[in-house]
Amino acid sequence: MNNPASIGLIGLGTMGTMLALNIAEKGFHIAVWNRTTTVTHEFKAEAGELASMITPTDTLADLVAAIKPPRSIILMVPAGPAVDDMIAALRPLLAPDDLIIDAGNALFHDTNRRSAEAEAHGPHFMGIGVSGGEEGARHGPAIMGGGLRSDWDRVAPVLDAIAAKYKGTPCANYMGPAGAGHFVKAVHNGIEYADMQMIAEVYGVMRDGMNMPPAEIAATFRAWNTGPLQSYLIEISAEVAAATDTHSGKPMLDMILDRAGQKGTGRWTVIEAQHLAAPIPAIEAAVMARNLSSRLDERIAGEAVFGAAPHPLNGALGLMRLEQAMIAGKILCYAQGFALISAASTAFNWPMPLPEIARVWREGCIIRSSMLNDMATALAEDPNRNLMLAPFFADHLKSTHTALRQTVAAGALHGLPVPALASGLSWFDMMRTGRSTANMIQAQRDFFGAHGFERVDGLPDKHGPWVGHGV
Repeated sequence: MNNPASIGLIGLGTMGTMLALNIAEKGFHIAVWNRTTTVTHEFKAEAGELASMITPTDTLADLVAAIKPPRSIILMVPAGPAVDDMIAALRPLLAPDDLIIDAGNALFHDTNRRSAEAEAHGPHFMGIGVSGGEEGARHGPAIMGGGLRSDWDRVAPVLDAIAAKYKGTPCANYMGPAGAGHFVKAVHNGIEYADMQMIAEVYGVMRDGMNMPPAEIAATFRAWNTGPLQSYLIEISAEVAAATDTHSGKPMLDMILDRAGQKGTGRWTVIEAQHLAAPIPAIEAAVMARNLSSRLDERIAGEAVFGAAPHPLNGALGLMRLEQAMIAGKILCYAQGFALISAASTAFNWPMPLPEIARVWREGCIIRSSMLNDMATALAEDPNRNLMLAPFFADHLKSTHTALRQTVAAGALHGLPVPALASGLSWFDMMRTGRSTANMIQAQRDFFGAHGFERVDGLPDKHGPWVGHGV
């Protein structure tokens, strides 16, 4: 072939199409294949001025032949068995030093398994987390790589080129071996769940507690987006609150059924946090809230039995306090997420670079936020310190946690559900309590199971005087 491709891509769904166009636009010749051949050729035909950078192929063998060795092929196929099927189909066609890159939302345990299989049988394999949705894939996502460092270095010129940029720095980096990239992407998604849930909670306080119409809520979010809460999610929350339904002429938010979907990555994050004994209660609450939102009939039945809660706050909260509560909740949510990554780094012997993770998230991804630059600085100063204890964020929490407390209290008194904010506050209070109440739990465990306990005076472990009375 006169002009072999620099890289290949399999799967021309929405994300695959956008990523392929991004790669072509950055000057890399790309060969593409899709299970439906007509889709492959339509993609090239509709690529406009980028068509000359795209080679459509009809078979996997044609795809492999179109790429310059050693080959790198990106998979943009649904997570799960489809990835394994595609690897199995490619393996006999590829050389041992070729590279398969899974760029989907894979469970990191699957990526670990596939990495081990690749080490034993070839070809090479990487898992990369790609965040930013359709827009990010087309114009610059955040990219989190996992696998062999040498494999990352091989494809870094392409990935750096297509990634989002923060002041010229690519939002793409190597996270660690095997499934590290997909693990970091899962935590990103967990933080995304919590951030979205907290925004929804303060929206509910404004809508139901303060009787604010969507246009005023939109203006509030726009104002917040000029301060410490500046972020993609606050920005789009203002946009959706301001939107009007073209069919009814009513505010768009008022026409949307209150049932939120999910693809499972937030749930994976919560499950893994339990395995690692790394508490992430704000994220857990957000996953719970999404699950509960789907139980629409039960919620309607609950209101019929117990009556609607007395929502109006009657001046109990102001918008300034609500903004401060959101700032505190956001800091606590991110602190939990980074603590989970730190726990995984230790447990799996993955030397994951926490400051670099924060830097990768500064642009391109859904949770991009002005706070992330300060988080990167704090994590660089001391990656082993919980983020809430870093002086910059500790000062923020000192000045905002009272507003968070007032918001959670007002929500409880007026029937306004704020599970993520409340869970974040409880975690904060436990983290600032030098002597907790776990001594009672350990005494109970010793009473019924003779588990023993540690003593505050340093004497050898022993049992209480109740031993022999257990069940």
